[in-house]
Amino acid sequence: MPNQFLKNMFSKRSLPLVVVFVLAGFLIAFGSTRLINPPDKYQVIFTQVAEMLEVAHYSPKKIDDEFSKNIFKKYLEALDPNKDLFLATDIKDLKKFESTIDNELHGSPIQFFYAVEQVYLKRINEVNAFYPSLLQSPFQFNADETILLDPAKLDYPKTDMLRKETWKKRLKFMVLEKYSDLLDARDLLKKGDTAYKSDAFLEKDARDKVKLLISRNFDRMITKTKENERFDLLVNTVTEYMDPHTTFFPPLEKRSFDEQMSGRFYGIGASLRNDENGSIKIATIVAGLPAWKSQQIAVGDHVLKVGQANEVPVDLAGYESTDAVKLIRGKKGTEVRLTIKKADGTIKVVSMIREEVELEETYAKSAVIQENGRKIGYIFLPEFYADWERPNGARCSQDVAREIIKLKEQQIDGLIMDLRNNGGGSLYDVVQMVGFFIPEGPIVQVKDREGNPSILRDRDRSVLYDGPLAVMVNEFSASASEIFAAAIQDYGRGVVIGSTSTYGKGTVQRNIGLDPANGIFNKDNGEIGTLKLTLQKFYRINGGSTQLKGVTPNIILPDQYESLKYREKDNPDALPWDEIQKANYPTIPPSFESNLVKQKSAERVTASPIFNAIKESSALTEKMNQRFYSMNLIKYRDEQKKIRDSFKKIDEAAKSITKLQVNFLPTDSTKLSVDQDKFERRKQWISNIAKDVYINESTHIISDMIGQSVLVRKSA
Repeated sequence: MPNQFLKNMFSKRSLPLVVVFVLAGFLIAFGSTRLINPPDKYQVIFTQVAEMLEVAHYSPKKIDDEFSKNIFKKYLEALDPNKDLFLATDIKDLKKFESTIDNELHGSPIQFFYAVEQVYLKRINEVNAFYPSLLQSPFQFNADETILLDPAKLDYPKTDMLRKETWKKRLKFMVLEKYSDLLDARDLLKKGDTAYKSDAFLEKDARDKVKLLISRNFDRMITKTKENERFDLLVNTVTEYMDPHTTFFPPLEKRSFDEQMSGRFYGIGASLRNDENGSIKIATIVAGLPAWKSQQIAVGDHVLKVGQANEVPVDLAGYESTDAVKLIRGKKGTEVRLTIKKADGTIKVVSMIREEVELEETYAKSAVIQENGRKIGYIFLPEFYADWERPNGARCSQDVAREIIKLKEQQIDGLIMDLRNNGGGSLYDVVQMVGFFIPEGPIVQVKDREGNPSILRDRDRSVLYDGPLAVMVNEFSASASEIFAAAIQDYGRGVVIGSTSTYGKGTVQRNIGLDPANGIFNKDNGEIGTLKLTLQKFYRINGGSTQLKGVTPNIILPDQYESLKYREKDNPDALPWDEIQKANYPTIPPSFESNLVKQKSAERVTASPIFNAIKESSALTEKMNQRFYSMNLIKYRDEQKKIRDSFKKIDEAAKSITKLQVNFLPTDSTKLSVDQDKFERRKQWISNIAKDVYINESTHIISDMIGQSVLVRKSA
């Protein structure tokens, strides 16, 4: 993905990161010379990415004038998503490049990017110069005024005056949001309270807050965001027009992605946060790691600069904490130097040697839920992680196997696998994991661009767990999560529970490094970047693709985010759904009456105050998501009150639900007791499970399945 800051700055929304690695090697030969610095590096990246797309993408669009016109439009919108920087005349002047980007991708000198750069930087500085004056005078919110915030329905302003009017209206709305929040907070006070402030004071406070926010955004755009990051955005505009999951990673972003996939990185053992003024501070410190061992860094310290060994340090002014973290992390055993400002104002440079840090929160973990005299095992898997660099590195399939064994030692009666918000990961591991629950057989089908299908199978006849099984998913369960849920569903091995469908990512990617020093691109990481390229497509063993449609659960529960347009099918560049021949596999007869289990769940949901409140809130969210808002204070506050009341109903209804009885596994309790911080985090996790309405209903569902199984065994 492009730099996360760019994603946040240039986009109104982001999709979950969903990636699966392909099963076999892939070689592409390109002849080139070593070219490292811009503009030569840009040309190498542009042409080689284009060639790989044409030669190897699963379903490549033709890179022609029509392709160029789409990239032209999409890149300008990515730079200016609100259409309040560029003028209509800029777009008209740049039109001469509208049909030439395909030529640049095929080797012609890059001109479009530099032409846009010149205009973009000019317009950024112009808006940065005039917006403060628009916040000098108080705003009035008594007119019956509205604002449309859907960029797809907006045009670029025709004149500088109209652009200023656009900004004035947008800033006014932002002030209205802050002002309304401040009024809400004041409503909780009494007039005699010393914290009680006048309307005029609160309106001025709201303007000051908006001015600070916009100032920080422009500081980042002008001082932090560099030319090469905007070029990366252009490259990703090209790749993601092919399909949403073909992505260009510059080297730093690829390292960050690998860290997420492996669950480990090399750093100093401290987390960062941005404070209300945009400064970066130390949020937490992990005992035993470099920051802690230095005895010079404390929670609350300001981090001013980050340096690599003897290199000139990078000033973090304008940086988000997530970007600063990427500078602090690096290779094992290398030096990083932090310039920090202590609470007393003193400034010091602290040198540390990076050590390995594990992202334990990304690993599988389990608990036991007591329900109606039964023990229900619960496993949470946030992603299908795999450390590809180390033979003994963390792998989710091995970890889940260990959790299942630990739960079986507790003599569980049923098992819940929670894959909600799991964006996917290692294909190898999901095949292994499905094999834990079936004797043997096909797990997923894969087809390449030539139409050649292959079947990935579980060849292990042993079954690790053969009891009642439920799989929890939602609209953010993607890729490998969908393969797992689909296979369990197709075999009839368990019940899938969740929102109306999963995310709908049914494509396979492989990382191919760009390395102009040689002609064979078969490495995951390249010197000047890496292309995550869509090479194949997934299909269920029943023949249907998980692409676009995802997996429809056996039991559907109301979902608060159901109406949000975040699924694969909501992306116009997504590949289509299709189907292939069904694989040969046996179905496993259920040990329970599935219709009866569904009926009981439906009755509970219908009678549930919290699920009814979630339905109402979802309907209201869908209505409010039209992005057309009133700027009249009374009407705006009334709309916001309706939203707050809908959430309040959910909170109130949640109080009426009996909390689940959730317990640590004895081995985990003993292991965690030696580290108080880890123990407290696990306690909080256990507490969250106990209050989760979806886990609550899933527990009831699997309890019904267990009860049916008992009746079947007795009748037999």
